[in-house]
Amino acid sequence: MTITGILTAIVIGLIIGALGRLVLPGKQRIPIWLTILIGIVAAFIGTAIARAIGIPTQTSGIDWLELLVQVIVAALGVALAASLYGRRRSRLRL
Repeated sequence: MTITGILTAIVIGLIIGALGRLVLPGKQRIPIWLTILIGIVAAFIGTAIARAIGIPTQTSGIDWLELLVQVIVAALGVALAASLYGRRRSRLRL
């Protein structure tokens, strides 16, 4: 993977992760690096799911349905990470 590909994955991951956080109600107490990581993973998993269910992912424009699947996966990932991260932090305070 080239430097451009890595930077593009980080930017797309940031956008997908941020959209995933915005979809969820309330405040998620997870760091931004975790949001970016969840977004990057959600982009890859969302694309695989979109292809598996028959959504075309190689179009000439923005793939809105693929983006929707990626954001849903990111929202689920952020919700899971926020619940696990919050539990871990609360145990340390005791």
